Amino acid sequence: MVKISEFQIKEVVNIIDGKRLGQISDLEIDLKAGRVEAIVVPGEGRFFGLFAGSNEYVIPWRNIVKIGKDVVLVRVEEPLKLESKHADEELS
Repeated sequence: MVKISEFQIKEVVNIIDGKRLGQISDLEIDLKAGRVEAIVVPGEGRFFGLFAGSNEYVIPWRNIVKIGKDVVLVRVEEPLKLESKHADEELS
């Protein structure tokens, strides 16, 4: 079993291109199903959710290949799209 605090200090690395995406800043959890749906990594230039706007990488749980001691390996074949935390607000 892994605590969220332990999970958040792991580096996320894309196995397709070897790019380091950053550390996990948040998780998207489906409370009804009781499972993690995605991990959230701050966009470039962000540090623990601070600085550089409100964009972030949202990586579906199914894209996680391996959770190691220090890293989380993910498979993201197409360029990651930054999603805004406030996308719903921007549309209205």
